Amino acid sequence: MSSDYVQPEDLTWKCQKCGEYLVVGPVTVSYLGNQFTAEMPKCPSCGLVLISEALALGKMAEVEQILEDK
Repeated sequence: MSSDYVQPEDLTWKCQKCGEYLVVGPVTVSYLGNQFTAEMPKCPSCGLVLISEALALGKMAEVEQILEDK
């Protein structure tokens, strides 16, 4: 995953917990024992990550299927 999946509107969101605007930064994602790093919108204060519907249903679903097929 790359920052190609981050949309400008993703950075207008605020963290409900901290009230901070989200910023793009490296996030470690793990699934089925595999870990990878991706640039995703996250809260600079608490680290909460925004996974947009488009990303979850698109690229992440593809990766999930590849990992499950191994």
